[in-house]
Amino acid sequence: MVSPSSVLPKVVDDPTEATPRRAKWWYVTFHNVTAMVGAGVLSLPYAMAHLGWGPGMVALLASWGITLYTLRLLIELHECVPGVRFDRLRDLGAHALGPRLGPWVVVPQQLIVQLGCDMVYMVTGGKCLQKFAESVSSATAPRLHQSYWICIFGGFQFLLSQLPNLDAITAISFLAAAMSLSYSTISWAACVARGPVPGVSYAVRDGSATGTAADEAFRVFGALGQVAFAYAGHGVVLEIQATIPSTPTKPSRAPMWKGTVAAYLVTAACYFPVAIAGYWAFGRDVSDNVLVALQRPPWLVAVANMMVVIHVVGSYQVYAMPIFESVETILITRFRVPQGLLLRLVARSAYVAFTLFIAVTFPFFGDLLGFFGGFGFTPTSYFLPCILWLKIKKPPRFSASWFANWGCIVVGVLLMVASTIGGLRSIVQDASTFQFYS
Repeated sequence: MVSPSSVLPKVVDDPTEATPRRAKWWYVTFHNVTAMVGAGVLSLPYAMAHLGWGPGMVALLASWGITLYTLRLLIELHECVPGVRFDRLRDLGAHALGPRLGPWVVVPQQLIVQLGCDMVYMVTGGKCLQKFAESVSSATAPRLHQSYWICIFGGFQFLLSQLPNLDAITAISFLAAAMSLSYSTISWAACVARGPVPGVSYAVRDGSATGTAADEAFRVFGALGQVAFAYAGHGVVLEIQATIPSTPTKPSRAPMWKGTVAAYLVTAACYFPVAIAGYWAFGRDVSDNVLVALQRPPWLVAVANMMVVIHVVGSYQVYAMPIFESVETILITRFRVPQGLLLRLVARSAYVAFTLFIAVTFPFFGDLLGFFGGFGFTPTSYFLPCILWLKIKKPPRFSASWFANWGCIVVGVLLMVASTIGGLRSIVQDASTFQFYS
């Protein structure tokens, strides 16, 4: 286990700290909403199309409840050792699983989440740029293929990636959070205003040319991964709690939990209306990005798509900056690469180029959500907090806590395996028929 002296500041806050802990509970609400409500909300109607009304609503409600419960576990574990605050998930993992095993379990999962989000956001930004341009241009204007729009969006990321750190993109991050709430509201309101399309069908979508039982099952698995992708705030919850002051008489878990519950209510107000209204309006034929399916009014569709672009411009950098810092630190300390602008230009541009290449090669928004939702987000959101809780708290066997955590582990592992396989199979199927530059 990690000794108290080796992990981050003590519970009694020191006013002389370089970064004082002054955050309030509403600060927690804002940042949890920023981390959670993202472009994944736009695929929820598509997931509903593969699951149907009943299973789709059960999946949304169950995921909402399970992930709120696992967030509560992390909040309680933040100060599970008297006098110590575990401000990073990797530190908590090292405490629970040991200094050697812990980082190998936790850090790769965080890296998958960050890399997966950036790939998905690259595709999302390109698609929404394309939809915006088509909404504001005349019907006779020439049309660029989606791959070129993804490259245009990637060009913005090449520029923004040269900013030094997260502090330099604070304004972009705040704007991105406001945009995510705005386009969620526009999405479900526009669906309600237009009503169901003629001949709408709510039969479960098979999503393949053959329509075999196996294909349908894999599409259902991928849809579950898309739902999992929507609940992605667990990777930063301890960092958020670290900004709250804490004393032995007033620990940080009380305001943190209050802010988290408020954030989850806001999340529900975004997710459930979009999922229900989008599926109600378009049925089984809904696009994997509901904003792409909307056509009228053109000006509102254009505004909403530009909001998504602004949001993912900021969100891409929020997830990329920690990777930039880690890569540059490794290059400087282990490979003796000189620190400076050249290192930043080469290393960060290489990362952006890699995510851009993957996005252009596999521009399948819904399928990418399913794959990364299962492979990356399910462990951190569904069962890793339960494993840490069982290792640290050691609840009595067959107690309510023991059953609850083992139940979440079983559900989470099954969801991870099924949605990863389903998302990967869907990517392969769509890639075999996709025309990249036509």
